[in-house]
Amino acid sequence: MLLKFLQQIRQQVGQHPLRFLGGVAVGSALVWVYWPTFRILLSVWSHDAKYSHGYLVPAFSVALLWLRREHAPGVASFRPSAWGVLLLLAGLAVRAVGTYLYIPWFAEVSIVPCLAGFCVLVGGWPALRWTWPAVAFLLFMLPLPYRLEVALAQPLQRVATRASTYALQTCGFAAHAEGNVIVFGKVKPIGVAEACNGLSMLVIFVAISVAVTLVVQRRWLDKALIVLSAVPIALVCNITRITVTGILHAKVSEDLADRVFHDWAGWLMMPLALVLLWVEIRLLSLVLVERRPAAPLALHFGPGTAQADGGARLEPSGVPR
Repeated sequence: MLLKFLQQIRQQVGQHPLRFLGGVAVGSALVWVYWPTFRILLSVWSHDAKYSHGYLVPAFSVALLWLRREHAPGVASFRPSAWGVLLLLAGLAVRAVGTYLYIPWFAEVSIVPCLAGFCVLVGGWPALRWTWPAVAFLLFMLPLPYRLEVALAQPLQRVATRASTYALQTCGFAAHAEGNVIVFGKVKPIGVAEACNGLSMLVIFVAISVAVTLVVQRRWLDKALIVLSAVPIALVCNITRITVTGILHAKVSEDLADRVFHDWAGWLMMPLALVLLWVEIRLLSLVLVERRPAAPLALHFGPGTAQADGGARLEPSGVPR
């Protein structure tokens, strides 16, 4: 498949060298324009744990193109479209606005319409129909806008504190919440810091849930439920982490609890979330059963009469006798 695709590209390059050189020129110009943005993204992925998954997003997008290879149009059917120029100009306009207003997120998100425009410019709308899921998924490699991140941090922190306190009370501990601190008995209070609000888990797991919906063969209703469930699953995992830490504080030792909370629990949250996602998919398979069209009624025609499989004899007029 790959060799055949490369051979088709080589053939098209020989037939349309100017078209190929034009595509290379536009692609090189986009790389040059967005090179500072790529460097910023690499720095964010390396130093911010919430977006450490950013390295994997482009790799998954490339893998998704391969998984959708049956939707790929032949290279010979690629027809450059002038609509790609409009998409490119729209993306560059968004970048210019972000640069002028000092809004980094605008400059970063403009990568997506520019890539879509490049696909349309080089291969037309058939190329975009093949590549659009991979291009759209690249949104998950971008950090959230600063205001949105700040707006989500405090509510998530408050929900994690109160839900974990309720879970500890349910387990028999005399716990209560004072702001974002869980206090119970003579045990050292547990502070749910802003870094422990679960936003990192939420961002990563939403990306994973969307990736799952792009790979599995399910109905749109199932896929929508999988994506929507990413938020409660991420919250449940973070609440479980805080609750287990509180139990260890009270029953074992503070040193072990701190080690679990800061080291081990961070590694165990994602496997727990994936298990819950697998359970959800299995439940959806059992509850939401897809209807299959009923088999057509087979009729056996005799001389002058017709008899259905159920045994009813039909006269030529179609009325049962």
